[in-house]
Amino acid sequence: MTGPVFTGPVFTGLDWAILAGYVAILALAGFLATRRRIRTADDYFLASHRAPTWLVAVSVLSTTQSAATFLGVPDNSFRGNYTYLAGVIGAMLAALIVSRVLIPRFYAMGASTVYELLEQRYDVVARRAAGAMYLVGRVFASGARLYLAAIAVSMVLFLDIEPGHLVIASLVLLVFGIAFTFMGGLNAVIWSDLVQVILYVGAAIVVLVFLLGKIPASIPEIIGALQLSPAATPNGETVDKLQVLDFSPGFEKTFSLLAIVTGITLLNVGNSGLDQDTTQRLLACDNARDGSRALLVSVWASIPVIVIFLMIGSLLHVFYERPELMARDDAQVATSFAGEKITVFMHFILSEIPPGLRGLVTVGVIAAAAINSGLISMSAVLVNDFYRPLRDRRAKRAESHYVLAGRVATVLIGFVLFAMSILCYYWQRYSNLPLLDFVLGVMAFAYSGLLGVYATAVFTKRGSSASVIAALIGGFLVILCFQGIVVDQLGLPDMLKRIAFPWQLCIGTGIAMAICMLGKTKPARSESLGHAHD
Repeated sequence: MTGPVFTGPVFTGLDWAILAGYVAILALAGFLATRRRIRTADDYFLASHRAPTWLVAVSVLSTTQSAATFLGVPDNSFRGNYTYLAGVIGAMLAALIVSRVLIPRFYAMGASTVYELLEQRYDVVARRAAGAMYLVGRVFASGARLYLAAIAVSMVLFLDIEPGHLVIASLVLLVFGIAFTFMGGLNAVIWSDLVQVILYVGAAIVVLVFLLGKIPASIPEIIGALQLSPAATPNGETVDKLQVLDFSPGFEKTFSLLAIVTGITLLNVGNSGLDQDTTQRLLACDNARDGSRALLVSVWASIPVIVIFLMIGSLLHVFYERPELMARDDAQVATSFAGEKITVFMHFILSEIPPGLRGLVTVGVIAAAAINSGLISMSAVLVNDFYRPLRDRRAKRAESHYVLAGRVATVLIGFVLFAMSILCYYWQRYSNLPLLDFVLGVMAFAYSGLLGVYATAVFTKRGSSASVIAALIGGFLVILCFQGIVVDQLGLPDMLKRIAFPWQLCIGTGIAMAICMLGKTKPARSESLGHAHD
């Protein structure tokens, strides 16, 4: 793999000063958020249920629009079109389902993690099995995000993406994540999320304005050119790079309308209602109504954010690949990172944006890459679903003991994510997937089983702790069978590698639900749950 071709110093003293200012602002936000003394596990993991609705909405937005958005969405529109924006339809459908079906139940139970519902429905074994599957899935997803963020940081620090430098970059990001989660818990995380959203959205707007200034064509000319963009075919066809809705069929389509109302909706139900990373924030509100409102607001707020990053990708396409609009004779090379599919935006930042602005935009990338949300949510599940029940069975301990346990768990989980980020370096290269498909596809490992189990638990009277465990394992194995390396090693049909992740999730969820429904719920448990939910 070759490094980038840059001449002269890429990062100047002014850029480093801006990075130092970012660290100072984030440290101040974390300090102000920790002034209130943390006495109980609820204080640490759920911000004492005092988080303002608007702040929770911003924090959910920050969690869902991560480094995958900052680096992946521009790459998506650079190479394709705007069909990713239609995914908001799936997000809104999922938010309505979660806000009406799941969030009220979680609040009625006084849940600290979403997996307590399965203990009420079945038993503690089912709860721990779901919590374990979440931990596995979140390690996959957060590890992938850490890897992607490390690419950006490695490009800034070392001007390359060599494996050793990616390791150092991952460690730098890990230290940041642990530092701002360790002391202040969820309250510090959601306030730092506010700072990060402001920074990475602001940085994106700066890039958008700067790009428009670099392109000599008028906005109507740019729009017309994007609507009639040359396709990579020998017969001179054109494609609409501003297309939002894709009505075409096919299991290879990631963001077709059919994939959005099925698999993408399921993905968002899993993310909003079954993934402690997001749901933990919704449970930090004062009541179920505020938690539901925060979720819906976060989906609406995501629309302009996504549009900004899609527009950046379109303008990068014009800048690098449309010489007739740039008054050049031929197209430029979009990136000098051989084999990489996800660095066109960072390449532009480091090679075209002037000092000062470069530091500001790089801060935006790092802000979008924060992993503290994954750390606090996994810590909550590890302590509340596993450690605390076992410890309290022997002898009750003071709340301060579980706050300390949460902090220790945060550090341990951080290093697990670091190891996963290294694995993702090789995984993504083998799969050869673009950024969005890689990150979102990784999330399907845990979600397929969890979606099947919760669909059974909430909408039927079937299931048992044994069938829950079998369904979680079955859902995971189904997604595993779609992975390129597994297909190649087991000699499975090659077409499995071409099935897009929304359809993988649909298949995995359906099989997991069928497995879970094989179990028979004890009558007493089923009846008591039915009365509780009336």
